[in-house]
Amino acid sequence: MSSPSAAVEHPGAARVRAVRRARAGHEVVEVDNGLIRLVLAPALGGRILSAVRDGREFLHRDPALLDDALNVRDLRAVGPHDGPMSAWRNWGGDKTWPAPQGWSGPGEWAGPPDPVLDSGAYACAVDVADDGSRADITLTSGDDPRTGLRLTRRITLAAGRCDFALRLTARNVSAKNVRWALWNVTQLPGRPVRRPGDGVWLGTAGSGAPDTVDLVAGTGRPRVERHGDVLHVPAQDVVGKVGFPDAAGWIAHVGPAGTWTYRFPVDPTAAYPDGGSRVEVWMEHPLPAPLVHLGGLRPSHRVVECEALGPCRELAPGESARLDGTMSLGPRLGAVTSVGRHAWWSAPLAFAEGTVTGMCVPSGSGDASLLLLDAAGRVLWRRELGVCAAGVPLALDAAVPAASGTVRLEVRRGQDVLGSVAVAAP
Repeated sequence: MSSPSAAVEHPGAARVRAVRRARAGHEVVEVDNGLIRLVLAPALGGRILSAVRDGREFLHRDPALLDDALNVRDLRAVGPHDGPMSAWRNWGGDKTWPAPQGWSGPGEWAGPPDPVLDSGAYACAVDVADDGSRADITLTSGDDPRTGLRLTRRITLAAGRCDFALRLTARNVSAKNVRWALWNVTQLPGRPVRRPGDGVWLGTAGSGAPDTVDLVAGTGRPRVERHGDVLHVPAQDVVGKVGFPDAAGWIAHVGPAGTWTYRFPVDPTAAYPDGGSRVEVWMEHPLPAPLVHLGGLRPSHRVVECEALGPCRELAPGESARLDGTMSLGPRLGAVTSVGRHAWWSAPLAFAEGTVTGMCVPSGSGDASLLLLDAAGRVLWRRELGVCAAGVPLALDAAVPAASGTVRLEVRRGQDVLGSVAVAAP
């Protein structure tokens, strides 16, 4: 493996490189595979500060704290800090916290601000495969005396893909049992209502749990709309938070840079914090005065937080909880109707009157094909669709022949299933 502190260069556009760079007030780690570029800030709470595709920045960060090159404007701002919400140095980006949040007792995380998990320095290990096929960046917090936790964030970027994996771990480093949920928070730039489809999209599981639960009302509560089995939080000027107990395990944001998606597992048998919320959405916009009932918080930017939660876990000393997820960066196509393991869909895969339609964005490149299968999984018919490219829309509008015994139609990239739909056998 390569040296952790050196840049790793390989010939070919699909190679992954990682390099540490000095910035005013801190050091960053840049990871790039030619399709997307991530910049991580270990000293600023172990967060991802930048995620760029095609020259477009997907993450929000505070320009009063950081310049465009990610230099800290005031070096005194770097380092652990605590206090009321009004004292929070919200750098932005993507970070991990423990849930539930609150200030009423030791079973709630009284942050942000927070001197260890949010604003403390994280240890950083960089591991790049010798062939440039992938890079693993592992960020590890200090031991937090308030929660008893040590958080670890492992970011994995592979060659030739427009997505990256995020593995979150919470380890009980205290001498007593603790109960927490992992909580990943991604801040994205908000905007006034301008284009249909902007805002947050998430799937529902049909579990019987409520669509939403009201969590925080700053100036109000975000408006939520239902479109079939998908919920939409439109772009809007409001300060508040809503939870989603029936979330199916994916969330997407459509905004100025394009489409950001996050896919993660849910446990239908487990308890979740905040009224059972598996996903939460916080929205804010500039206000002329602080919100006294929110600790003096005074938003100065339009921000949308897309938050994914793991289940509440009782951890004995030395035990760990884990939450794996995958984020992708792609073009703006309006609504997001589903997010799968290998692609997300803006128009759902559908079959009617002998024609298959839909539009997806695959995470990797390769030969795409359309298949009809029987109940045993045998291929009855195949049509080659040509080469699809990572992060480039793949539109489907094709006639499909009738085949006796057909029960399913699949779109594949190589052996990866991008989507499937049931077909009534003739």
